Amino acid sequence: MLVSSDVIKRSEVSFGTSGVRGLVTRLSKDVCAAFTVNFINAMQASFDFDEVAIAIDNRPSSVKMAQACAASLSQLNIKVIYFGVVPTPALAYSAMCDRIPAIMVTGSHIPFDRNGLKFYRPDGEITKDDETSILNASVEFKSVFLQDELFISKVAEERYIERYTSLFDKNIFKGLRVGVYEHSSAGRDLYAKIFTQLGAQVIPLGRSDEFVPIDTEAVSLEDKQRALVWVKKYQLDMLFSTDGDGDRPLVADEKGDWFRGDILGLLCAKALGIDVLAVPVSCNSAIELSQAFKQVVRTKIGSPYVISAFASHCYTKIKEGINDKRAHELTTVYSIAGFEANGGFLLGSDMLFNGAKLNALVTRDALLPALIVFADVVAKKEVLSSSLKKLPERFTDSDRVQNTPSAKSQLLLEKAEQTPKALLKQLGVNSKGSIAISNIDGVKMTFDGLSVHLRPSGNAPELRCYVESSSSEHATVLLNTIMYNLKMVLSK
Repeated sequence: MLVSSDVIKRSEVSFGTSGVRGLVTRLSKDVCAAFTVNFINAMQASFDFDEVAIAIDNRPSSVKMAQACAASLSQLNIKVIYFGVVPTPALAYSAMCDRIPAIMVTGSHIPFDRNGLKFYRPDGEITKDDETSILNASVEFKSVFLQDELFISKVAEERYIERYTSLFDKNIFKGLRVGVYEHSSAGRDLYAKIFTQLGAQVIPLGRSDEFVPIDTEAVSLEDKQRALVWVKKYQLDMLFSTDGDGDRPLVADEKGDWFRGDILGLLCAKALGIDVLAVPVSCNSAIELSQAFKQVVRTKIGSPYVISAFASHCYTKIKEGINDKRAHELTTVYSIAGFEANGGFLLGSDMLFNGAKLNALVTRDALLPALIVFADVVAKKEVLSSSLKKLPERFTDSDRVQNTPSAKSQLLLEKAEQTPKALLKQLGVNSKGSIAISNIDGVKMTFDGLSVHLRPSGNAPELRCYVESSSSEHATVLLNTIMYNLKMVLSK
């Protein structure tokens, strides 16, 4: 017999920003099994269930990892419902409909030599407390033998399609051309069906048989160029894509310009009429400046922190000064949502949209913001690019230094906190006024109408840099200057 805590400890695999992440060589069948039995142990403390849903992304390693999770569930006499390759939010939504836990085998946007596991409670994404319970449990289990090929159910795909096609008139996008950049996205076969059912002419683009680690917060120069070429060549009204597991959107307008994820999230939240918003510290300050929301809560980076704000901060603030008889009423009167700088949108409460009920989906979703924003501009007989002109002029840009050891990142953050002016000078930036420091997550330096935010990634050995300015051009120039000097500083 194996002990789950020992297996996990020896693997050196742990939770990142969202879910378990690690090198494929570390995510052996027994490591996957150990995390699975600990997850079930944590869920059984609060929920009754005899089924668990599993889905995967298109990474080469995902199938065997799913088989390992399924084998460990069989040891626990738990039935497996396997959805094959579908987007993470499709899995989460279907599991929530059935009130059962779920496991998504995915490394999201990180390179293919890495992978991971995302866990879902029957009521949504797991919390940070759940992560602690999963890491600390010690459960005995047998070394697993991989099962034969798992039977694939289409229920999750069907429910996800219905969730969004039911919100709109079936001809809402009639006469419009939508490009779907498929690459290796888990939802590449599903998105065309949705846009087609809503009346659009869909042009599939860029399908890849190899895994493509697209990061929606650091769009490559190649993908920027692809968008410009595709939009012009195919006369697209919108270009849509996602990261590997379909929970982070990538949307380009009719000019071929990619939207920043937090700007797409802001436009979506406004169009939905969201009252209370929870967003990470890295998101654009146009959110507050827009004055579109009753309350904005800033969190650490990672969907578990956004979800925690739904429960602990947003609800608490709303209920202040309200008697108990109205407390239940307020959970329906106020709509709650959140999104991240990568664009993944989390709907924290049920709501009505176009007269139809839109159920809460407490995990990142790529499709909701794309559909809502596109439908909003179509209803106004406008084009996508026009939506940006109505927002406060605050522009962000971001990049990352890959293969940066955490120790080096930590030393840089300490310098940012202790001597921010000196560090900024090293990075090629002269600050004239005082510098405000925020260490909610990493170190964010705000000065002279600008901000520079440095933060180690929770998913891979990377140092991320976010900048904000009142000019798009200046934000890009500022980022390029900092990245050039940052690489030099880190190389010493």
